[in-house]
Amino acid sequence: MSSVIKVDIPEKSYDITIAPGSLDQLGEQMASLKLGKKVLLVSNPMIFKYYGERAIASLEKAGFQVVSYNLPPGERYKTLNSIHKLYDIALENRLERSSTMVALGGGVIGDMTGFAAATWLRGINVVQVPTSLLAMVDSAIGGKTGVNHPHGKNLIGAFHQPSLVLIDPEVLKTLPAREFRAGMAEVIKYGIIWDTELFTQLTASKHLDQLRYVKSDLINSILTHSCQAKADVVGKDEKESGIRAILNYGHTIGHAVESLTEYRLFKHGEAVGIGMVAAGDIAVKLGLWTQADTERQNALIKKAGLPTQIPADLDIEALIDALQLDKKVKSGKVRFVLPTQIGTVKVTDEVPTEIIREVLKVGSQQFSS
Repeated sequence: MSSVIKVDIPEKSYDITIAPGSLDQLGEQMASLKLGKKVLLVSNPMIFKYYGERAIASLEKAGFQVVSYNLPPGERYKTLNSIHKLYDIALENRLERSSTMVALGGGVIGDMTGFAAATWLRGINVVQVPTSLLAMVDSAIGGKTGVNHPHGKNLIGAFHQPSLVLIDPEVLKTLPAREFRAGMAEVIKYGIIWDTELFTQLTASKHLDQLRYVKSDLINSILTHSCQAKADVVGKDEKESGIRAILNYGHTIGHAVESLTEYRLFKHGEAVGIGMVAAGDIAVKLGLWTQADTERQNALIKKAGLPTQIPADLDIEALIDALQLDKKVKSGKVRFVLPTQIGTVKVTDEVPTEIIREVLKVGSQQFSS
């Protein structure tokens, strides 16, 4: 089963192609876009071991001149130092404005490759070939690129839309179980903020925590529904001046947890799971949605094998302070995305600090019990 979803942006529309075995058509797909012949393929050692040669073979068969470079895996390497390494490779190989960087990997590789492409020669082509569930349904789509600052996640970045997003579901077979679970956090997010049908499908499934237990038709539905939701939102608001902010559901507290634990304790999706639980609890306290709905959400998060509470030894006041470094802070106020019902959320900066503190303290106590 294959599908093509259009991301309709006035200045640069592009396709998300979802098809089993499509990795072997990467070169053909890129050739149809009339991109320049020079390609820098960026990956990490593990992903490259599985899929690098196949990607290069496809590109070379289509007439591209390919050089590859592997960055170390992990969020803690998502830094400007890594970007400088890509600049060095680009310079050594004389990448031009018509050239393309191809991101073959998960969200970290996609974000860094996209940022390097956005800033090399003031912007060259980038093609996203996501290999993790999280990247397939979220980070590879929409043009958000960037790296972390020691005091905050993705504080350095740029909007730079890809020329193509190529999703081959078959590569999920080599994805570690923990990474699959992390990706499910973003899938659940779409069910809460946008797509009640997707939420219902996830609720009906007995298993969400391992690929081998999730039926193939549900995987196909997860990919198409999630990518369509992301495309719909990005098409309405490319640069997060309005509705696109809802895609940050669970991310405000999630990013702060990641930052305070130095990107070592939690995967991004795990932190988002914690953030969604906290956002749901805040929404209940503000009377925005019901306890029953937050329990339905939390049941899905637990079914996906994701953590739901912050570590007991994490300093609550430090966490509250870290919220002030979030990219969404406006006029000193932290903006939260909060649910009002399954499939609908609102963005607000009217959340009293005392409610945030209370929710985080309760969560921390539950973690330690």
